[in-house]
Amino acid sequence: MEFGIIAPVVITLFVGTLYLCMALFIAGSLQFAVEDAARCASVNSTSCSSSSAITTYASGRYFGPGSAPTFTYSTAGCGHTVSGSTSWVANLGFKSVTIPFSASACFP
Repeated sequence: MEFGIIAPVVITLFVGTLYLCMALFIAGSLQFAVEDAARCASVNSTSCSSSSAITTYASGRYFGPGSAPTFTYSTAGCGHTVSGSTSWVANLGFKSVTIPFSASACFP
């Protein structure tokens, strides 16, 4: 009797924790990719010499799941700016939720 009452709550908390960890991993991976690409644009002129090379470098530094992120490069007042965005579809069993992620980094 007690197991029937507690089991759905425990399972929901466990699955929710896994989804939260996955979302945090995606956000961290995207932030790492844009920061590393902005730094590469500023410091490493041989590997990151053009806009397409910088966005390709950022794509290679993203390790998260889901669709491949879209990266953009520009030079702003603060220096070399790289931005990225992606979305992740969380399948909750009864409903699918699309969660958008975006990150931006500027390196002088």
